[in-house]
Amino acid sequence: MTLKSTDGYANEAPDLLKAYEQIPVENVHRPVLHLIPKPPARILDIGAGTGRDAAYFAALGHRVVAVEPVDEMREGGKRLHPSPAIEWLADGLPDLAVLRARGETFDAVLLTAVWMHLDPAERARAMPAVSSQVASGGVLILSLRHGPIPPGRRMFDVRPEETIEQASREGLHCVVNTLTESVQADKVGVTWTRLAFRR
Repeated sequence: MTLKSTDGYANEAPDLLKAYEQIPVENVHRPVLHLIPKPPARILDIGAGTGRDAAYFAALGHRVVAVEPVDEMREGGKRLHPSPAIEWLADGLPDLAVLRARGETFDAVLLTAVWMHLDPAERARAMPAVSSQVASGGVLILSLRHGPIPPGRRMFDVRPEETIEQASREGLHCVVNTLTESVQADKVGVTWTRLAFRR
């Protein structure tokens, strides 16, 4: 798939497939792991990248749909994590057209380091698409990156308040809003807002 939001990722895929796998899932998701339902649950990982998170949740006994628009990342993730509990899907934001056509909902929906790649108009389109995937009682978990933008990447500094307001209009109530330092030591000046919502 060709999306403006994923500029730079195809060319860097070989390096990213190594780098992302070195970061422990527990470190990345510490502020929100308590919100993940007990297995077996249906988990949607939008922008799944290398499949690191999908594999972690699959190993716990969850069924995971890993959505990744960048062919090089998706195929690399399949090779790294050939789990029968992970279904890989070529789809992407803002519309999630392939996924939405299936009519499924999920107990937990994750967008890790994804939302800030969408411009304001794309974010406005994406929130209804994303929220439609959250089951009753389910959670939406996402992260917003703040700080210097790496060369060759398309990113926007997204205010948490904007995202909370968009989610609220879709019937999602904010239950976590916390600012953390980057878990990558080399990312000087980078912080992350971790947001979680419940339907």
